[in-house]
Amino acid sequence: MIPKTYKEVIDLGDGREISIETGKLAKQAHGSVVVQSGKCMLLCTVVSNYEQKDVNFLPLTVDYREKFAAAGRYPGGFFKREARPSDGEVLTMRLVDRVLRPLFPKDYHSETQVMIQLMSHDDDVMPDAMAGLAASAAIQLSDFPFECPISEARVGRVNGEFIINPTFTQLAESDIDMMIGASADSVMMVEGEMDEISEEEMADAIKFAHEHIKAQCAAQVRLAEAFGKKETREYEPEREDKDLEKKVYDMAYDKVYAIAKAGSAKHERSAAFQQIKEDIKATFSEEELADYGGLVSDYYRKAEKAAIRDLTLDEGLRLDGRKTTEIRPIWCEVDYLPSTHGSSVFTRGETQALATVTLGTSRDANQIDMPSQEGEERFYLHYNFPPFCTGEARPIRGTSRREVGHGNLAQRALKGMVPDDCPYTVRVVSEVLESNGSSSMATVCAGTMAMMDAGVQMTKPVSGIAMGLISDADSGKYAVLSDILGDEDHLGDMDFKVTGTADGITACQMDIKVKGLSYEILVNALQQARDGRLHILEKLTDTIATPNAEVKDHAPTMITRRIPNEFIGALIGPGGKVIQEMQKETETTIVINEDPVTEEGIVEILGVGKTGIDAVMAKIDSLLFKPEVGSVYEVKVIKMLDFGAVVEYMEAPGNEVLLHVSELAWERTENVSDVVNMGDIFDVKYFGIDSRTRKEKVSRKAILPKPEGYVARPPRDNRSGGRDNRGRDNRGRDNRGRDNRRDDRKPREDKKED
Repeated sequence: MIPKTYKEVIDLGDGREISIETGKLAKQAHGSVVVQSGKCMLLCTVVSNYEQKDVNFLPLTVDYREKFAAAGRYPGGFFKREARPSDGEVLTMRLVDRVLRPLFPKDYHSETQVMIQLMSHDDDVMPDAMAGLAASAAIQLSDFPFECPISEARVGRVNGEFIINPTFTQLAESDIDMMIGASADSVMMVEGEMDEISEEEMADAIKFAHEHIKAQCAAQVRLAEAFGKKETREYEPEREDKDLEKKVYDMAYDKVYAIAKAGSAKHERSAAFQQIKEDIKATFSEEELADYGGLVSDYYRKAEKAAIRDLTLDEGLRLDGRKTTEIRPIWCEVDYLPSTHGSSVFTRGETQALATVTLGTSRDANQIDMPSQEGEERFYLHYNFPPFCTGEARPIRGTSRREVGHGNLAQRALKGMVPDDCPYTVRVVSEVLESNGSSSMATVCAGTMAMMDAGVQMTKPVSGIAMGLISDADSGKYAVLSDILGDEDHLGDMDFKVTGTADGITACQMDIKVKGLSYEILVNALQQARDGRLHILEKLTDTIATPNAEVKDHAPTMITRRIPNEFIGALIGPGGKVIQEMQKETETTIVINEDPVTEEGIVEILGVGKTGIDAVMAKIDSLLFKPEVGSVYEVKVIKMLDFGAVVEYMEAPGNEVLLHVSELAWERTENVSDVVNMGDIFDVKYFGIDSRTRKEKVSRKAILPKPEGYVARPPRDNRSGGRDNRGRDNRGRDNRGRDNRRDDRKPREDKKED
């Protein structure tokens, strides 16, 4: 018997709906829901162990996977099983994690797992827009200590109208692609890309999404009440000691405040803070430290945070001595690496990124193979964050989720400025060499300069800046911090990264940690970010004002040529022989694609130096060469035959035609070599397709003067050798064609009997 199910429906306002259902699947999980829109179905399950782990953080794992069966497809590659998550899946995991994690109690340390799976795909529904809703709805049905329901929604804008959770088709026409995560009361997360929109437009898009999220949160509450809201589980809270907290605060606050106000460098400042902590611990006995040494460390961190925040709110000063709107010193350099196609170094304070650019053909495009999305990227960016950039030694075990996320943000910031007619596949790699605050924004700046250095004709340069916010709800004070340090990232109530051109925002990422942040403060923060962006942009353009007009001498030049569909096979050759030999001889890379609309062949020729590319272009010209009837062309003898000479058009090497012996000269020619020899160059006239031979006809004698007294031979009278009425059209001997056999011919049987 099918179990009883509970369901809530959310109206998106344009005829589409999202349903949340529970009670049928995965009932042993602590909470499970199926979220559906159209034919798209997500299954989300949540489980949290009842015992607390001996750690000082929440061991939360958010896992999002798309099953290929959901789209009726097989996994690509040799191994026909879903394996490691794709970058697209990792990005969805990060979007959900960033909204869920702050809503668990700070002292809740039970291992918790949220698993979201795409079980059925719909081409008109983007599943990642419903992942946050699914995760929160499943948690609402559990007994987890969780503050309130949340949801996430995507916002697009087509023809000036905002759209909630747009389809793939609508998103392709949209100038905004933003994901917003929020509770009913507060916006908590924003991430997306835009087509140079203003700060006010961005705030309007957030407001629009938040109204829809409120309805989604209300639906979760109704579903939990109908299902039967569980009592929140009991767990062992962290140990507290208010007297100890005050003691540590009193010992640490003034000392931390003084060091913070001194405006020292990162390592010097960190060492001084560590010394204060050690001095405080030294006032306790070994027995006391064994008993509550962990609390001492925790209370010290709280005192340190309070002192630094107060310094900024009360005096407008920051850890490195800057004012709230001040940007750290910047220096830039391009063409730093001699062998790369493009390179740059961007250094801002104690953050440094080295970016490289590699130019390639469509064969080098990044392939996207997900159940919900297939295609390729002709521009992509990879971000690497090695441990030495923060002065640490730790093992490297593949690309981290953080590296995937930061690289994606920088890619989205820059990709809109790569023109559609850019012939290259462009790969940017950012190596973070130093980090103390927003290496992702340093990557955007370094990537801009490296692409311009490589000769990529960017529409406009892009810069980025990381911002912070410190606020005090009691006093109403707040401070927006431009170009935040790593320490300020952890201490603030909001950190956000904004990228853009001089004309508008191209990408953003926000994590808002304070409840009820007003849109007025948000817009003010975005305006201050714009001022900082423009300051940084000026530093970039001082270093390299415009893209280089040409690629570097050692970088490949790309030429694109279109050819009619019927010539593609000839250019490739049997088994690829022609194109492979051509690539080897010319030292070029040749890629042939077919235009899906016109069905023309698009030939990409990539090579270093002009000689090889010119040779390939000449081969294509030869292939496409079509002589005109009545025109005269210069040819060269390349083969001698008994009945003529094979000649090659000089302006189309490789394009051959037979010059018949009868067309060599007006006089009768017994031997071809009496008139022409190998390598001879002369003119011929083109007559088109001969009606008798059905082959192309050229003539040398047609452009020579007739000899004096020349008499043309009479035309044939359709008789062969004077035989009686036995022409080509009467094929049998003695007028005996297949259909005109002699009546008196005896059958074979009679012959055998004779």
